[in-house]
Amino acid sequence: MENKLPNIIELKVEGMSCTNCTLGIKKALEKKGFESVEADFTTDDVRFETPDESRVGDAVKTIEGLGYKVTFRKDELYDEKPQKKGLSAIEKKFWFTAIFTVPLIMAMFIPIDLLHNDYFQLALTIPVFAVGFWHFGRSALNSLKAGVTNMDVLIFMGSTAAFVYSLVGTIYRLGHDYLFYETSASIISIVLLGNMLEHRSVKKTTSAVDELTRLQKTTAKRIRQELHEGQEYIDEVDASLIQTGEMVLVNTGDKIPVDGEIYWGYGSIDESMVSGESIPVDRTKGDKVVGGTILETGNIKVRATATGKDTVLSQIIEMVRNAQKDKPRLQNLADKISAVFVPTVVIIATLTLVGWYFVGDLPFRDALMRGVAVLVIACPCALGLAIPTAVVVGLGRTAKNGILIKGGSVFDKFPRIEKIIFDKTGTLTTGKFRVKHLEATGGKSQQSLVALLYSMEKHSSHPIAKSIVREFSGTETIPFEHVEEEKGLGLTASDKEGNVYKAGSYEMVRALTADNNHNIYLTMNDKLIGWVDIEDEIKPEAKAAIDYLKSRDISPVLLSGDRENKCMEIAEKLGIEEVYFEKRPEEKLQIVEQLSAKYKVAMVGDGINDAPALAKAFVGISMSDGTQVAVKSAEVVLLKGNLELLSKTFAMARVTQRTIKENLFWAFFYNVMAIPLAIVGLLSPMVAAAAMALSDVIVVLNSLRLKRRKLRV
Repeated sequence: MENKLPNIIELKVEGMSCTNCTLGIKKALEKKGFESVEADFTTDDVRFETPDESRVGDAVKTIEGLGYKVTFRKDELYDEKPQKKGLSAIEKKFWFTAIFTVPLIMAMFIPIDLLHNDYFQLALTIPVFAVGFWHFGRSALNSLKAGVTNMDVLIFMGSTAAFVYSLVGTIYRLGHDYLFYETSASIISIVLLGNMLEHRSVKKTTSAVDELTRLQKTTAKRIRQELHEGQEYIDEVDASLIQTGEMVLVNTGDKIPVDGEIYWGYGSIDESMVSGESIPVDRTKGDKVVGGTILETGNIKVRATATGKDTVLSQIIEMVRNAQKDKPRLQNLADKISAVFVPTVVIIATLTLVGWYFVGDLPFRDALMRGVAVLVIACPCALGLAIPTAVVVGLGRTAKNGILIKGGSVFDKFPRIEKIIFDKTGTLTTGKFRVKHLEATGGKSQQSLVALLYSMEKHSSHPIAKSIVREFSGTETIPFEHVEEEKGLGLTASDKEGNVYKAGSYEMVRALTADNNHNIYLTMNDKLIGWVDIEDEIKPEAKAAIDYLKSRDISPVLLSGDRENKCMEIAEKLGIEEVYFEKRPEEKLQIVEQLSAKYKVAMVGDGINDAPALAKAFVGISMSDGTQVAVKSAEVVLLKGNLELLSKTFAMARVTQRTIKENLFWAFFYNVMAIPLAIVGLLSPMVAAAAMALSDVIVVLNSLRLKRRKLRV
């Protein structure tokens, strides 16, 4: 029997709002026999494998049977669906419930008879309760199926208990002491507000995979040959239509559409996407090129050797996807507390009901009211504000300091980092070139060599040439009779005396010297007269950032695709002892995985080649002036590429996490203290409501303190 290879299916699913939503979908699909199931509520992605593609419909039915909506299926090219405009589902739910909740809260402060009418309050609460029953009830049910009691279980039980308590009070005309409608509605609306704030924070960024796939969406100048005429015709097509063996033309400034081999022409290519090497490399006939890299100068013709999923860029995409899939997500701190608190409260409430009815000889209605009162009093509506308010204030303060943080879990993870891995180019260095050393030989002076170099490089558009011209700006120019640039080699110039000067790569002087360790060589009449070494500038704040990490016992690591000598030189200057060099994206990912097995590892990078490692690390940190893929892969973005902000990020994470813990304490304190009083019937619902309101105020005020709290760097 033939074994079919599994098909990887990816769906976009609306309605997932938390970790437990994804866990419920994962378990349901696994029960149906689907393999390698992964769900991510931050990107609305559900991914699984099946050898029988006809079963995708079963998966869709299973997901929609849980109450979620499958919007579309991504094909192999990951075609994008236009983003919906307007309010999201969670935003609609919040604003809908807020309309009905505000009058209920106003009744606590405004003496208007209609607002205090129990039937009017019931009418206002029913729409809110219906939304809460559907939204939180579904999440609570899925979490219970998964064997976890998350915060939504507590919210669902508390809002339901408050509603039932109030409904019984209305039916039996027990008076205002039994009306708790505003508590039921406010619990639902407040927690929806928290969910909405988290949703907005997450949706401010799209996934790194989406950014990478945009790089694949390019056009190609396909070369068609008419055999009987021997002529070439160019037609512009989508790069995805190019087949292995077909030929494409790439001009200056074009993105190379496919992996292939140059069979005609020369060019200078920016390959930093793959290698991390900041200096463009010269490629000529017979050299390999990578799709997605950019031809900065020159013209080349390429024969495609890999297309579709076999290209380097597609492999990087797959690595990023797998890194995101395998990355453990931190469970919400409130869910951790709820996992213990919810079962405990349910047991206490049940024992209260049973004890008073069977042992205390109370009527069932009174015993039920005391049991429900325990649930109502124990359910802290401030819990819905405890984390979102601190996170929002923390995010605001970090943003003002030039730090963008995606999601509140970063505040918990950042203080636990043990190692930070740095890319070199654009992270520890500026990515701008400068002349490190200029050596004159053959009787030439350095001054004359500078003038010669400046005068020649003015005629080139190569990035290194531009850097030299910028650095030596103002130097006296030598008048040449003729200047010509030969792609892939360098420049040739002649003066009025007939002297011929050349400036270029080692290929130009291979017959004159065996020393190939320099960037530019200069000759006069075929005799070597000097060479130039180019280097990437180290960021002025890099040394201080490394020293700060060492002072906090956090080990810095250098991980780069650049050459050994450059990496070791940078590491020595900055005091980094652990160094990895000449690493491709898949090798970077492997190193991050190896170190992550022993330590909590953060990765700081700025390029496409860093994206898989950024996604895999415990915390990914990107420079804002890096590629969009790196920015999307990271959880923390340092604006202006300033490493000095690392110390502030650590300080803000510590103080925000401390504020969250303080908020959770106040969210539970009054309620836990009140449980014994509720059990013996000494606490009325009105006093409980006041206690909850007070805990809300304390939580909000404590979060606002975060704006002015002193940071200990």
